[in-house]
Amino acid sequence: MSRNLIARIAVAVVAVPAILWISYRGGVWLFGMVMLFALLAAGEFLTREGFRPSGLIFWLGLVAIGLSIGVSTGFVDLSRLLTVEMSIYGGVLAVLSAFFLITAMILVVGKESPAELFKRHARLMWGVLYLGLLYPFVYKVGQGLPTIGGGDCLLFLFALLWLGDTAAMGVGKWLGKHKLAPTVSPNKTVEGFVGGIVGALVIAVVMHFWRLPDLGLVHLVFIALGASVFGQLGDLVESMWKRSLGIKDSSSLIPGHGGLLDRFDSLLFAAPFVYAYLHLVVR
Repeated sequence: MSRNLIARIAVAVVAVPAILWISYRGGVWLFGMVMLFALLAAGEFLTREGFRPSGLIFWLGLVAIGLSIGVSTGFVDLSRLLTVEMSIYGGVLAVLSAFFLITAMILVVGKESPAELFKRHARLMWGVLYLGLLYPFVYKVGQGLPTIGGGDCLLFLFALLWLGDTAAMGVGKWLGKHKLAPTVSPNKTVEGFVGGIVGALVIAVVMHFWRLPDLGLVHLVFIALGASVFGQLGDLVESMWKRSLGIKDSSSLIPGHGGLLDRFDSLLFAAPFVYAYLHLVVR
């Protein structure tokens, strides 16, 4: 057994129970975990993009992402801070607009070429939107529904992604022949993609009989199907960003796993779908 595999297993043994325990506690515990993960991921992104902690833009990025998550989840009320009547959506828009304006004015007086400055600002905005807009949905899924506990919703979501990813990897190595996204992730195959969906559907059946009988098997199947597709493609989106920089991992923060961006890339795309399905279809 390789050292990398041992490290991956050791981290999983410690991290998975802790994440699930916090997920069932909910409230400020869940908000704190989501915020911590988002800010650590933001640090990875900003550092990889060349924005160092010694520079102002690095900290502005952290503040913008933190405020966006705080406002989106209701833990930060900009109406009170600014003494101006403002909805949650208006607050998020205000935060992101202010970040866009301030960072554009800072970068425009830089010494690089206009093309390089524009590219840096566009990539910076991509990262802030990616993390600041998508991470809040993890917390929102954890709020559950009146008849379904948030902890069970997150357990279902994590199981779909974690075990589905394992199924995708196994099937891809066993049967994979057709490349899914050859320029972004050469090792991922169409067969592995389908295997991940099948694995997610199996989880849906298990969760129906174990924790979520009231949600209905049909709903669980549709959630599993959508979350698997969104999650696997979301993983490729993060890989696209890494490929554009020529790096393998976002950081080495988690032994054997890479960084926060590497571990929760699929989660950031699957969570909005699950939240939308629960609140628009199930309700």
